[in-house]
Amino acid sequence: MEEKKNFKSGFVALIGRPNVGKSTLLNYLVGQKVAIMSPQPQTTRNKISGIYTNENEQIVFIDTPGIHKPKNKLDDFMDKSSYSALDEVDAVVFMVEPEPAGKGDHYIAELLNKVNKPVILVINKIDMVHPDKLLPVLDSYKDLGDFADIVPISASQGNNVSELIKTISEYLPLGPQFYDEEQITDRPEYFIVAELIREQVLRLTHEEVPHAAAVVVERMKDYQAGKLQVEATIYVERDGQKGIIIGKGGKMLKQIGIAARHEIENLLGEKINLRLWVKIQKNWRSDPIFLKKNGYNAKELR
Repeated sequence: MEEKKNFKSGFVALIGRPNVGKSTLLNYLVGQKVAIMSPQPQTTRNKISGIYTNENEQIVFIDTPGIHKPKNKLDDFMDKSSYSALDEVDAVVFMVEPEPAGKGDHYIAELLNKVNKPVILVINKIDMVHPDKLLPVLDSYKDLGDFADIVPISASQGNNVSELIKTISEYLPLGPQFYDEEQITDRPEYFIVAELIREQVLRLTHEEVPHAAAVVVERMKDYQAGKLQVEATIYVERDGQKGIIIGKGGKMLKQIGIAARHEIENLLGEKINLRLWVKIQKNWRSDPIFLKKNGYNAKELR
């Protein structure tokens, strides 16, 4: 890869409470869905990198799970995943809602005050509030930390995102282009495919199976009649949850499959045949063997 003069490159962590819009921003920046979204908190479970490249810089954004108080081993992994991201970046984007700082924001700000990296405070969802309401929001954050910059944006609409990129670039070192221009994530396709299926489980079952579902792609390479064959298993913790996902006469599972197939075909740019199974893995969120086998290995983060 040819080295460019005066080119900047670096890593930036996206940190914030659950559901503040980190995944929305990541998807907007790379122009494609690499991080799943749902109205439910803690949708992101693993660190996912989105790669933004232009002629002047390449920024590798690390979308972290929303920081919250752990309740089980999965939660503990998610928090450790967020913390570990801070050790490997050049700057931090601390994303908040357009409202005065709450307890969760205070908690994260205290954590970031111990990090020797520039922290850019990003107030998201400005399209949802009157500009007059932003001043008290800014005032509530003034005493929480010495922020390198403050940038208000709308990740869903793209408002002021170009200004955010310029601001981040100021804190990046001169460096090489790590990835090709076309590459938008460091995650393998099967990981993103599993996430797209899980997104539809979250979307269609709502509160009934909130975070009790894990998705594992078992097969994704063979072709039949010109279609890529994708087989995946949805794991839940109880019989009742399995019944909800399958639905009466298999109706819910069929809906999940249709919606997921549409998203996966958009991602891959080809037709697929998607087959889903639902299995019970009791208390998988507190099962270290299951978590490690399926990519949630907290030991690797220490």
